[in-house]
Amino acid sequence: RLVKWSIELGEYDVKYEARPATKSQVLADFVGDNTPTDHIREEEDSFESGESEKGLWKLSIDGSSCVSGSGAGLVLTSPDGWTLEYALRFGFKATNNGAEWEALIAGLTIAKHLEVQKLEASSDSQLVVGLVSGEDEARQDTMAKYLALIQRLRSAFQVYQILKFPEQISCRS
Repeated sequence: RLVKWSIELGEYDVKYEARPATKSQVLADFVGDNTPTDHIREEEDSFESGESEKGLWKLSIDGSSCVSGSGAGLVLTSPDGWTLEYALRFGFKATNNGAEWEALIAGLTIAKHLEVQKLEASSDSQLVVGLVSGEDEARQDTMAKYLALIQRLRSAFQVYQILKFPEQISCRS
């Protein structure tokens, strides 16, 4: 099979390289290496002295659903500028709003495990931002359940805010 692919891709000057399996230890090492140290915590403690941007992490999320499936993307950026990028594909059917909720839940969970204290989340979903910020009220049972889970997760942060950003790209299927 590999020889067949090699021959077919050879005419386009494309080479096949096997991707090694990612072990769970790699993720554990990454989290261990990038967990905030005492030096970073000292910077976060200076937040009370008026430096509101110190130690602020940024989370950008976007979810989408179509006929072929649903998924989400999220980017978590540290105060130092390094980023964690995730692409999620859901094994269940979700609406566009459901995909946005799931992306926010995944982002908050990751930030919580990294012991982030100050987080600013951004989403293009008016519904999600309105409900989480308290501007709107949940009218559906599903939205109320998502909102309750988000409220539990956001209690892990000293500072938490969610902002709406406009859609940058429009997709058609």
